[in-house]
Amino acid sequence: MIFFNKFFFKGLTFFMMAGLLIMQSCKSPVKEHVKDPNIVFILADDLGYGDVSCFNENSKINTPNIDKLASQGVMFTDAHTSSAVCTPTRYSIITGRYNWRSRLKKSVLSGYSKSLIKPDRLTIAGFLKNNGYTTGYIGKWHMGWDWAFIEDSVNGIDGLNLRPVADFSKRITNGPDTHGFDYSYGFCGSLDMAPYVWVENGMPTMVPTEKTQGKRPAFWRKGLTSDDFVHQQVLPHIKDKAVAYIKENANGKKPFFLYLPLSAPHTPIIPTKEFEGKSGLDNPYGDFVMEVDWVIGEVMKTLEKQGLSKNTIVIFTSDNGCSPEANYKQLLSQGHDPSYVFRGHKADIFEGGHRVPYIVMWAGKIKPAKSKKIICSTDFFATAADIINADIPDDVAEDSFSFLSALGLKSTAEQRKSIVHHSINGSFALRKGDWKVCFCPGSGGWSDPKPNSKAAKELPNVQLYNLSTDIGEKNNLQSEHPEIVKEFKEELMSVIDNGRSTKGVKQANDGTDNWPQLDKLKNE
Repeated sequence: MIFFNKFFFKGLTFFMMAGLLIMQSCKSPVKEHVKDPNIVFILADDLGYGDVSCFNENSKINTPNIDKLASQGVMFTDAHTSSAVCTPTRYSIITGRYNWRSRLKKSVLSGYSKSLIKPDRLTIAGFLKNNGYTTGYIGKWHMGWDWAFIEDSVNGIDGLNLRPVADFSKRITNGPDTHGFDYSYGFCGSLDMAPYVWVENGMPTMVPTEKTQGKRPAFWRKGLTSDDFVHQQVLPHIKDKAVAYIKENANGKKPFFLYLPLSAPHTPIIPTKEFEGKSGLDNPYGDFVMEVDWVIGEVMKTLEKQGLSKNTIVIFTSDNGCSPEANYKQLLSQGHDPSYVFRGHKADIFEGGHRVPYIVMWAGKIKPAKSKKIICSTDFFATAADIINADIPDDVAEDSFSFLSALGLKSTAEQRKSIVHHSINGSFALRKGDWKVCFCPGSGGWSDPKPNSKAAKELPNVQLYNLSTDIGEKNNLQSEHPEIVKEFKEELMSVIDNGRSTKGVKQANDGTDNWPQLDKLKNE
């Protein structure tokens, strides 16, 4: 009996101790893997700063979904695109590099142009993919890709009205899939640039057989159009594809990056019937802006329904200022100014050309705020890298500065101190602090005084503005402060010559053998 009790209590003690260890093990904190956040980057096309009601208290256009996004995130009131037109800005977003370092020194590409991004250039999509993301692009590309041209040699494919012959039954090359996107769906140029063909994962979805042309005010250039490409349905179609992509990747093992460049409110200004007349401005542009806002709302609803709101960063901005095709005169008669208080519009070196609404939302991570920090479209790359704590190679994103600290999050990254602006004709400006020097006599774009006009030729070659006291850029102070002009020119030349504005090894610019704007700058 004693023998039995001895072993009984020993066994009982053993099981009690084992149980206690198991209980302690269960209570011990286990490090849970926190997945990097999903990232959705939404880019409106030709949306003015003053078109968004949360940025413009006098806006006559109602943008409740963008306003809601802003109320939950950080609004940047001094955000700029690297260029005042489409193609260059998109290049800077995707590469983190100033657009004028590419072969494109002015203007934009056509729907037939070859890729502006070199095959060996690491993009933000490729970078995120290398760091565990699945990546997608849906919408307007407008950075060129290589169609399967039938001719051995095609001249003038960058011309907006030229129509080279391509074989649309064959794959494109050097497109989004080459540049880091696992999934891609979109069209090559703007919505008013032929060919009007959807391309999914490198293959045209249909061979175009018809030629279409829009009549003003719903203008698009004449060109080949596939049966599944309906201009007025492009924006809602992009929305549908984006919603489907989010749903498909909502429960994936990897975080996703969705680059969503919209087709609107760029020309042709063609809101769907549901939005015609909705703005009350007697102008389809206001209606189209409201449809853009609706798309933002649908994307946000999808993220919420899929339970992704708290682990998704949403960035919303525009690729440049509003186009004069919106009919500024008519909108102003209704009390609405797409450029807000800024001078100029799309294409210009003035603020109205490149100052844009910029919103970053990350629910539960960043607090709602307004930031006056100067940021550039190039800065998305470094900020994303900062968020996921990944190093950028030295020869990548040469002009990208993280703005993570402006979101109220810790960052030890190098901060932006100045910014280079660029107009459609290749003119430069440098902004630092309150001062801005424009190295051209006029707008450098489409507003007066236009480049090479009689009025522009009568003006000084350089413009200097103090934006803290003269946000409308009316009072040129270049003659009063030649030392500022000199200092800014030296800094601009250094940024150009070094091939980068961030710290690191000197890099090379592309296309330097034919750069008349730089030659002119050196001789002034």
